[in-house]
Amino acid sequence: MTSKANTSVLVTGGSGQIGQSIQRFAKQYPDYQLSFPAREQLDLTNKQSVSDYFNKQQFDVIINCAAHTAVDRAESESELANQLNHLAVKQLAGIANKQQAKLIHISTDYVFSGENHKPYVEDDVVNPQGVYGLTKLKGEQAIQSIMPNDATIIRTSWVYSQYGNNFVKTMLKLGEQRDELNVIFDQIGTPTYAGDLAQAILQIIHSDSFKQPSFGSNLYHYSNEGVVSWYDFAKSIFELADIDCIVNPIETKDYPMPAKRPNYSVLNKAKIKQSYSLAIPYWKDGLQQCLKTLQENE
Repeated sequence: MTSKANTSVLVTGGSGQIGQSIQRFAKQYPDYQLSFPAREQLDLTNKQSVSDYFNKQQFDVIINCAAHTAVDRAESESELANQLNHLAVKQLAGIANKQQAKLIHISTDYVFSGENHKPYVEDDVVNPQGVYGLTKLKGEQAIQSIMPNDATIIRTSWVYSQYGNNFVKTMLKLGEQRDELNVIFDQIGTPTYAGDLAQAILQIIHSDSFKQPSFGSNLYHYSNEGVVSWYDFAKSIFELADIDCIVNPIETKDYPMPAKRPNYSVLNKAKIKQSYSLAIPYWKDGLQQCLKTLQENE
C-alpha cells in the first residue's frame, strides 16, 4: 500500500446507505483520495463495464458497499442478486488481487440460519435461508478463495440511516400517517446505524495493522451494541421522535413475506473491537444520532 498521503480508495455502492455515510465522514481523512463512481461509470451488473473501469484506474483500497439488498425481491430476482452479491464480488476480488489493492467487503447476518441462542461468532456454521443470504455467502467464499491476503469481510445487520429506504424512515412515515401499527416481536437482532459502521470502516483503513503488507484475509462482525426486537426498535423510534403511535407486537407467522428472516441474528463483535480498538456505540445512541441528522436535514 502506498504512503498514507497518496492512498486512493474506491467505494462501490456510493449511493447506498453505507456508501453515502462514508462520503459524509471522508473529509475527516484528508490524506485519502476517495472515489465514489456512479453506475454510469462502474456498472457492477456488467462484467465488461467493470473491466473497462479498472483498466483505466488503479486503487490502493477497494471498499465494496454495493449489493442487491432487497431481501424479498431477491427471491424473484435471483439472477440479479447473484450477479451483484456473488459474481461482481468475485470479479472485484480478482481485480484487487491483480492490482495488489486491499479489499473491504460488506456482508450480512443473513448468511446464518438464525437458529442460534447466543451471538454469532465469525466461524459459526453458515446456513442461509434465502436467495439474498445465499448469494452474499457465495460472495464471501469467492473472496476467500481468490484473496488469501489483504481482504477484510465485515458482516453487519439491520442497517439504517438518514439515506435511502430503511426501517427507521418507514416507521417515521407510517407513524405520522397511522394511529397504530403491528410490528414483529419474535425476530431478535441489533440495528446498525450506517454512520457508525462508516466511521468504523474509515478507522480500519487508517489503522497501522491494515496498512501492513499482506496481513492475511479476515472475517469480522459489526453491528451496534445491544439486543432488540423489531417491535422494541419501532417503539424506541416513536419515543425518540416524539410520535404518538401505538405499536402492537405480532409474530412472524402473522406477517408472511417471500423471504425467510433469521429469528435470531445477534452478532458477536469481540474480534473486530480487539483487532482495531473500536469503541462501538449502543444501538439507541446510533438511533438518536440518525434522528438528529434527519431533523437537521429537514
